[in-house]
Amino acid sequence: MSLTLSSNCSVCGTKANVSKCAACNVTFYCGRGHQVSDRPEHKGACNAVKRALVGLENQEAKLRATPGDFMTPPGATIFEEHAGHFWGINQTRPYMQARYALVEALLKIKTYAAVEAALNHLLDMLRLCRGDNMGVRDVVPALFLRLGRDQECYDFVKWWATTGERGNYDWGDMDEPYLDLKDENPFEAPGLFTQKYAAHGISVTLLKIRILFDCRALKSAAVIGEKVPQEVLDNIYNQMVGTIVAQRQDIMEGKNLDPQIEDLQTQVSDMYHAVNNSNKYFWSALLRPGANLTARPGAYSKGSEAEMQLMLQYSYNSWAETPGAINYIRTLVTNRNC
Repeated sequence: MSLTLSSNCSVCGTKANVSKCAACNVTFYCGRGHQVSDRPEHKGACNAVKRALVGLENQEAKLRATPGDFMTPPGATIFEEHAGHFWGINQTRPYMQARYALVEALLKIKTYAAVEAALNHLLDMLRLCRGDNMGVRDVVPALFLRLGRDQECYDFVKWWATTGERGNYDWGDMDEPYLDLKDENPFEAPGLFTQKYAAHGISVTLLKIRILFDCRALKSAAVIGEKVPQEVLDNIYNQMVGTIVAQRQDIMEGKNLDPQIEDLQTQVSDMYHAVNNSNKYFWSALLRPGANLTARPGAYSKGSEAEMQLMLQYSYNSWAETPGAINYIRTLVTNRNC
């Protein structure tokens, strides 16, 4: 379901004797021949990452060199002493914008290493600016899913749907808990997300579909259970499911998964309708993305086509990289329109 491992050659997929592209550091090749052959396709994205890295380095140097005055802190210690308050401090904004530009450049490269690097930047941007004035929290969940880190995705979106929604949460108090939820239950009913904004609901829908597919796969595999040794069967089970289901012994050893499957189907349906109610354009655009993937919308309102374009760009690859997920939505759309 997730991206190919980062250490595989981008041309042939081999893991042997690979080395990084020295320019972008997120693409791998098994030798110079494959690097040269891939150059025409890789060059544009690679150069964009290089330019974005230079831009970020320049903005960081400028920020650290800021002398400060009675209204603004000195740049020399701003990363250490004012983490959590970035963006609210005006001179940090060009740095944060440059860092997001690097994220956008990295995400043009479809390797595990590129997605992981982009995610790490976004998580650190949230550390620097807890209130997330730039809205990068909308980008994060789909990247967790692309990396196969589904549990972390669920913990992340649940924090924003619970603690992040508290009216008395003090975003300026660095002692307040922040993104601290761990091992939350992704099988639970999705009521928290059915009334929230579309971005996280879209990823919750995909996460639920992944769990549903895993449970279906286990049910199908159970028919061979009596024909192979248990050790072999356990290995088959562990390789066919994601980490969330693999960690649920009751499901891995379950004799009757029909109730679980039916419940997950209902949850996916609930999330499908919740996302559709939030933005009526999204599901049809997921099925036929077209120019929506390259549009550059500016300001947008909730439920608008511009919002759909941003949400689609944030999440499309996570859907495309999950076999069967888009077709599952296609079936729901078809049934809804019948």
